[in-house]
Amino acid sequence: MKKPYHLFDVYGIELEYMLVNTNTFKVAPQVDELLTKKAGKLTADISNGDIAWSNELVAHVIELKTNGPTKSTNDLAKKFHANILEIDALLKPLNLQLLGTASHPLMQPNTDTQLWKHSYSEVYALYNTIFNCKGHGWSNVQSTHINLPFYNDKEFEKLHAAIRIILPLIPGLCASSPILEGEITGFKDTRLEFYKNNQKEIPELTGLVIPERVFSKLDYHATIFEPIKKAIAPYDKDKILEHHFLNSRGAIARFDRNAIEIRLVDIQESPTADIAICALIIEVLKALVKKEFCTLKAQKSWVKEDLFLILNDAIKHAENANVDNEAYLKLFGLQAPATINTIWKHLYQTVKPKLHASHYEAIELILEEGTLATRILKAVGNDTSTEHIITVYRELQNCLKTNTLFKP
Repeated sequence: MKKPYHLFDVYGIELEYMLVNTNTFKVAPQVDELLTKKAGKLTADISNGDIAWSNELVAHVIELKTNGPTKSTNDLAKKFHANILEIDALLKPLNLQLLGTASHPLMQPNTDTQLWKHSYSEVYALYNTIFNCKGHGWSNVQSTHINLPFYNDKEFEKLHAAIRIILPLIPGLCASSPILEGEITGFKDTRLEFYKNNQKEIPELTGLVIPERVFSKLDYHATIFEPIKKAIAPYDKDKILEHHFLNSRGAIARFDRNAIEIRLVDIQESPTADIAICALIIEVLKALVKKEFCTLKAQKSWVKEDLFLILNDAIKHAENANVDNEAYLKLFGLQAPATINTIWKHLYQTVKPKLHASHYEAIELILEEGTLATRILKAVGNDTSTEHIITVYRELQNCLKTNTLFKP
């Protein structure tokens, strides 16, 4: 987003996928081979029409993203799916396939992880020195990022206030990481459980996941960026890490491109589901910015500690998390007690007329049958054998190929 756009003028969506071996189902650190096959030479970024491809921190993850700002989410699922089909065709001779969901259910990160060794490798190497990036929270995480623009401080204030309010509810819509190393973890959003503590060595980077109550560029620099710069200084002698890159909250302000990036969305089984979730979150944010539920003053009043309590419960229980904070529910015109699923059903009915009809099926499946994590657990049942888990996740791979929804 190079030139400033106004609120909701355009969107940027990023989807992360991992490469796995078709026979063994193990992660395959061969994204460089994929990018080389596509471009004819190794390059970290490929422009492929409306969608761009790039590498991530680890060698088995590929990121697909809108190639610059897009004005609508209505046709994005088809565009992403077309690129997924192209990638799978390139991967077939290598005996590899893409896998969705936020975490590989069998990956052993200490032995399976290989960092990206090409462009930006000095940044990744330094991160690895500080944090040891072979843990699940670094090398076994696939997410969807939603980038939303703001034009000036006034628009930043409205957007940041609305995003902070909605962040605690996000795992209740999109949790998709209930199994690690062949074990049911007890967290429906295990990716975010690791995300919380990923950078415990330097807590200033992630904070409480929910960003602080800052509503201007000046305040953001003083409250978030300056402590980050100070905390990282002893580790970053050559000053190669940049504060926008280091900020790891659940939503980060990118003043270099006048956007806020939401990072708490687990990736799903198909672009149909991913883009429907993005569209719903965006429409709810629009309604909050327009004060359709509550005032800006009410949104700005919430401290990160109280919002984190709701988020923390959602990380464990997803849609079934109980919200008993009466003041929070009152923001949306609801009464206590309510589950996060109840809140999303209410929000969906409120904004449904604004959503494109192509998003209805995915959202309604999630609201009625549960998050993808819930549906995965239903499919796995009591059989956590390696063979059975692979069988279930091969069904999820098929959903990615056919751009359909997982119905166990």
